[in-house]
Amino acid sequence: MTVLKPFLLLIFLTFITSCKPAVAQEQGNTINTTMSENTFCPDYLKAGDSVAIVAPSGVLKNKTREINQAVALLKSWGLNPIVGKNVHNQNGHFAGTDAERALDFQQALDNPNIKAIWCARGGYGTVRILDKIDYTKFKQSPKWLIGYSDITALHNELHNEGYQTIHAIMCTSLTEDLTEIQDNVSSFKNAIFGKPLSYTFEGSSSNKTGAVTAPLVGGNLTLLHTMLGSKTSINTDGKILFIEEIGEYAYHIDRMLQSLKRAGYFEGLKGIMVGDISRVRKNTTEFGRTIEEIILDAVAEYDFPVAFNAPVGHEKDNRALILGATVELKVTKEQSSIIFK
Repeated sequence: MTVLKPFLLLIFLTFITSCKPAVAQEQGNTINTTMSENTFCPDYLKAGDSVAIVAPSGVLKNKTREINQAVALLKSWGLNPIVGKNVHNQNGHFAGTDAERALDFQQALDNPNIKAIWCARGGYGTVRILDKIDYTKFKQSPKWLIGYSDITALHNELHNEGYQTIHAIMCTSLTEDLTEIQDNVSSFKNAIFGKPLSYTFEGSSSNKTGAVTAPLVGGNLTLLHTMLGSKTSINTDGKILFIEEIGEYAYHIDRMLQSLKRAGYFEGLKGIMVGDISRVRKNTTEFGRTIEEIILDAVAEYDFPVAFNAPVGHEKDNRALILGATVELKVTKEQSSIIFK
């Protein structure tokens, strides 16, 4: 019997780690979730569900219109918006003190009636509250996190906790005339309501061609770089990495990519999808390479597809992505496509 027990344990562990989809049970509550490469997909939204609007980052000075418009948009979809009590606070650069911003986010995480958390804006500040957050109650009632840019830090946190999140527009992304960003709004709506997502986008002569199916992770390059060496840094092995950036010097983009490379980010990677890397700042000394050349140089020794021109990032075209979900990425010189499974 002492010989048989370890063998039976091995069979049991192999069985439970290979089962999907899955149902998670927490303290007597059954949560319907699907599993994609060890990440859980929270329930998609339906009419009547509540969505919290919080501001874990930069100050929302003079952004009342955008918050009101976000509330109206959610109501038009049959959802119940709940604005965090500290959203309009200011503490220097930030939307309230670290404690105030963390409180709004924590209350949204803990409330089982809230089905999604929509971040009002990015900027800077999320990293300051990461270690103040407790995910215990969130795991009893998982919900969607929505945002991009500085919110990458929270995407990484929840990915490491084992949950899918939505990289999409925020409240301050909304323009007075929503027809100007209709594709973004539609993709955001489709993502939160569980409608199929797929995009075909312009190719590039710089593309490294190929096709791969794997989970999608990533976000803002600066935030991915900032998380290196911490518990919030993500494991990219066997995954497709998405990156976007704004307002950085070319040499700094190169430095961040080289740092990711040295940290092993590209070792087991299956592919890279590059969104907008825009408004690149000019240095007094020309760096001498395009953004495409900088990226391709960083991954030159690896044999995986690289797709440029993905319609995601800080510019006008910013489509929703489900981070942690398995996607099929096809890359040619003429065009690329991504299909969410």
